[in-house]
Amino acid sequence: MFSKNQKLKTWAKRIAYGFFITFAVLLCFYGSIYFGFWGEIPSAKKLANLKQSQATQVLDTNNDLIGKFYIYDRQSISYNDFPQHLIDALIATEDTRFYEHNGIDNTSLLRVFFKTILLSDKSSGGGSTITLQLAKNLYGRKDYGFLSIVVNKLRESIVARRIEDIYSKKEILTLYFNTVPFPDNTYGIESASQKFFNTKTRLLNLSQAATLVGTLKANTGYNPRLYPESSQQRRDLVIQLMKNQNLITEQEAKAVINKDIELDYQYYAPNQGLAPYFRAEIKKQLDAILQEKKYKNPDGEAYNIYHDGLKVYTTLDNNLQRYAEEAMQEHMASLQRQFEKAYGQNAPWLKNKPAFLAAKKRLKTYRKLKQQNLSDKAIEDSLNKKHKTELFSWDEPTVENLSTLDSLEYYSKFLNAGMLSLEPTTGAIKAYVGGIDYRYFQYDHVSQSKRQVGSTFKPIVYTAALENGMEPCSYFSIKEVTYTDVNNWTPKNASEVENKDLNYSLAYALSRSVNTISVKVLQETGIDKVIEQAHAMGIKSDIEKVPAIALGTSNLSLMELATAYTTYVNQSKPSKPVFITKIEDKNGHVIATYEDLNPETPKTEAFSEDTRQVMLEFLKETVNNGTASRLRSTYNFSNDIAGKTGTTQDNKDGWFLGIMPKLVTVVWVGNDNQQIGFSNTNIGQGANSALPMFAKFLQKLNSDPNYQNISQARFVKPSEKILKAIDCELTKEESFFKQLFGNKKSEKPFKKKRKKGFFSWLKKDKDSI
Repeated sequence: MFSKNQKLKTWAKRIAYGFFITFAVLLCFYGSIYFGFWGEIPSAKKLANLKQSQATQVLDTNNDLIGKFYIYDRQSISYNDFPQHLIDALIATEDTRFYEHNGIDNTSLLRVFFKTILLSDKSSGGGSTITLQLAKNLYGRKDYGFLSIVVNKLRESIVARRIEDIYSKKEILTLYFNTVPFPDNTYGIESASQKFFNTKTRLLNLSQAATLVGTLKANTGYNPRLYPESSQQRRDLVIQLMKNQNLITEQEAKAVINKDIELDYQYYAPNQGLAPYFRAEIKKQLDAILQEKKYKNPDGEAYNIYHDGLKVYTTLDNNLQRYAEEAMQEHMASLQRQFEKAYGQNAPWLKNKPAFLAAKKRLKTYRKLKQQNLSDKAIEDSLNKKHKTELFSWDEPTVENLSTLDSLEYYSKFLNAGMLSLEPTTGAIKAYVGGIDYRYFQYDHVSQSKRQVGSTFKPIVYTAALENGMEPCSYFSIKEVTYTDVNNWTPKNASEVENKDLNYSLAYALSRSVNTISVKVLQETGIDKVIEQAHAMGIKSDIEKVPAIALGTSNLSLMELATAYTTYVNQSKPSKPVFITKIEDKNGHVIATYEDLNPETPKTEAFSEDTRQVMLEFLKETVNNGTASRLRSTYNFSNDIAGKTGTTQDNKDGWFLGIMPKLVTVVWVGNDNQQIGFSNTNIGQGANSALPMFAKFLQKLNSDPNYQNISQARFVKPSEKILKAIDCELTKEESFFKQLFGNKKSEKPFKKKRKKGFFSWLKKDKDSI
């Protein structure tokens, strides 16, 4: 008996020691985690000052979201922005005892520990509270081998207890909703609401709230964009749980379950969504602005646009931008078909054609292989290796097995485009289309590209002429002249005229874009004065001092041209393009004001008011009866519009400048390979290649009653003095005696050699050369 009792005592001691050792090991293990041997655990002080990475928002002129800059797509909102059914959906699904516990479900935690350690059951997870999930969202998980689940769970439990000690339940819910990951790399409920339903969190309905809460179980598996059926089943389960807990009525539950999920998905990635070229330009400007000392954060460091949750207010108008993009897409898809059909089998982008061979040698891959001293055959073999490539198409993007040279041939055929709309009185950019698709063509044709501007430069020539004393009713002969001191250059008109003895007025010559007369006007005015006029109108690029500038041989940007044309509806002053109006930090504190970003500088009139009124009448004539008359005849616009078409040599570039009292729009169309132009003028002229894009844009503008202030704006009527000054015949025939005895010279030097004599002051030549 004694021996049996002794054995029992011995076993009892062993068991006690075992429990004690186990408890001590567990305590030490827990202590090692608590004191940071498995990685630092945030202190209460750090938790009290949580700083989470937030997306920078880019907002339009109406404070609507255009896009974001982020690593984690997150933006924070307050508890008051959460609708009650959103909170109920979360608690019913994720943590029914949320208001009762202190952040930890001890039973669940012990289950995870023993099943993982003792039974090696890796499926023992679950039971996490909202606070534990918050801890995981804030600090993530690390890999600790087979102990990963246990260590991470204990770390999270310590953080969760500290969070519960510091924050109220409302604050915990706020932190949770602002940090929890949703599908498509989206963090926080506000970003998810805007991405999946194009609405703010406070406006989420019951179905939308349940859908988003449902995705928390599995971001990918329940992604409503990728797996709508699975997402809907999960949403219905969330609704059922809410009904079971009497958070909604059976009638409310049925109303949701009987309807499909309706997404309104928004792309805010840099390469997708609305205004990607504009957003890319905004980022460039922010990178420069935020480096300036006066815009540093309170710690003296530069703000980080990917982490600091800034708000960037811009001048862009989301609706006008959408109209511009739609107009571009509609027109360019049609024009591309015309372009390819006109060339047929003789297209210059096909392999072994000169344009293709030149483009091949410009490829980075080709140059890199060439530097390796490889033979031409080896280079060709390398460039002909095929691989799967996603291709742009005006129908639907496709994936094909193509080589580098195949891709070059494919992409070389595509026309590109640029479009910019400015508010002339403020310079505010209202629409900005830098290309046909940012995913495939990231070169920005608004701010980066410079192309020959063709006849769109002619108004500048005429403006300089008027400003330097030429009368509005001056007449010039249409006849061709060979300029002997300019390599026997003979400017020619785009089309033949029946009566070469006609003299054209300035208005008629400009509205019909007569080349021969533009050169003669330039000669009368002087090249230096025309270039000076161009710079006064806001053009900053260098302009070569050659007579051909009268025909638009200068390479200018869309931004420069738009700026120059604003002078005609902005009191003769060029508008400075404005992108950003204000920058705030995530708490709403102003970092940079409009005045900081757009300091007012004294603006000098580029020309007189009389010149402005006359030129505007000339440009109206271009639309009413000249090269842009299809705006009236084909599109039947009754809006007040002035403008100018432009086409460059060999039909490489098509332009249209549209002037309305409250909006100036410039459109360019061409191929990125400047060796490839349109096959004929009928397709390539600005009136066909560029003007229709403006027309489609204006159609959309006219149909929107919210923009009547723009579409129905009227030009101010010219003064009586100006009306009298331009009151003359558009054309007149040379007199019989001038035809018989007049100067018949078809050759002369461009540079005038004026002879001064005793009676030279009597001579006043204002007519043709």
